[in-house]
Amino acid sequence: MTKTIRDESTASAYWGAVNTFCALKDIHVIADAPVGCYNLVGVAVMDYTDAIPYLENFTPTSLTEKEIASSGSSESVTDVIEKLGDTGKQLIVVSSAESEMIGSDHEQMLQHRYPHIRFFASNSLGENEWQGRDKALVWLYDSFDDKKTAETEQGTVSIIGPTYGCFNSPSDLAELKRLITGCGAAIRHIFPFESELQDIATIKNSDVIVVMYREFGQTLADKLGRPVLQAPFGLAETEQFIRNLGKLTGNEAKADAFFREEKRTTLQPLWDLWRGPQSEWFPTIRFGVAADRTYAEGLSKFLGNEMGMQCLFSHDSAETDNDGLREELASTQPQFMFGRIVDKIYLAELEAKTRFFPAGFPGPIVRRALGTPFMGHSGAVYLIQEIVNALYDTLFTFLPITGKTASENQPQRKISWTSEANTVLEAIVAKAPFISQISFGRELKKKAEALAAKQGKDTVTPDMLNNLS
Repeated sequence: MTKTIRDESTASAYWGAVNTFCALKDIHVIADAPVGCYNLVGVAVMDYTDAIPYLENFTPTSLTEKEIASSGSSESVTDVIEKLGDTGKQLIVVSSAESEMIGSDHEQMLQHRYPHIRFFASNSLGENEWQGRDKALVWLYDSFDDKKTAETEQGTVSIIGPTYGCFNSPSDLAELKRLITGCGAAIRHIFPFESELQDIATIKNSDVIVVMYREFGQTLADKLGRPVLQAPFGLAETEQFIRNLGKLTGNEAKADAFFREEKRTTLQPLWDLWRGPQSEWFPTIRFGVAADRTYAEGLSKFLGNEMGMQCLFSHDSAETDNDGLREELASTQPQFMFGRIVDKIYLAELEAKTRFFPAGFPGPIVRRALGTPFMGHSGAVYLIQEIVNALYDTLFTFLPITGKTASENQPQRKISWTSEANTVLEAIVAKAPFISQISFGRELKKKAEALAAKQGKDTVTPDMLNNLS
């Protein structure tokens, strides 16, 4: 039986390839696709955010019903090539789901007529965006490497991963750069986001490779044959990252000094928050995560394992059963939810008291500034700061509002409760986030008594509470 996936979070390999290739400024992508595919990626509709800039190095073949039904898309591709002329950039033709459905493979045609132009079969129908990015990175290296033997430059580091359409990429990349240079290493390449085609051949000369995301980039890193480190989350991973990078680049003394300075400066706000009165709330916090694997695992380890908060669930959004997640939210409401717009919608449908934090796409969230990292030491401080602010805001939200008349606050007649109704009330309140249970229970009790008064009854019964919940 075929299962319908609700609110699927990932796009296809076509989008992943386009967002990878277009990050290189000396590439121009010709998308063998309908014009709508250009509009989507061009104005970032696919992620509902302007995290993807307008792509000037991107042109669609504008497939129509004619090409799809009969003639094929070779003529459309050649028309675009001729119209573009000499752009001074490497042209790459990328297949889309639509062109793949009609079997458009332009490899031989391009070799015969335009040998300087490359064709990339995205396998849009069979792979998701993370697989598409991973394959595109390897293809770029295989296609444009100079095939020379690597000549390692000691103390140099290259970062693999930053591409368009990745959540929070500018801030987390800035934190990675800060950590690497703080250890005394030199950043050679940031591939592909700050690279050109000529840089591809020298990535293999890096002393160390840092892979930014867990979803993609590892395949290319392994192919380069250099030591590989994963971008860190939280305290323990970041300390280990600094120490490992120091050893691998011959900068152990600098890395050790940098770590000591980090504890004295960057991490100082974290210690202040940990020792303050709000730290008593941390063990009571229940949170959930539905995000890309990098952020789902990172938030779970830092907030749960290191900060002692209660992680109710942590889901890789590429593999999440969203129907199951919605049921999970209904039965076990977290106090904080790190997720995507679909999760925010689920919470709204359930009228949950949960505080939502954007932690992934799709979602109407802009993350172009450099001051909102999730990774590294700066990310640890930022996340705890935002959680503490949200705790204070939660307390404010649930404070009783003064100035109301008695008739607005409570029904006129005396309302009693059955023991069964009290039992149901306690069960409902227990599902709410801990810090808001008292105010939530008070609010629910008022609603139930108001309903009883409206129905002309003197007693609250379980059925009334069930109607409210």
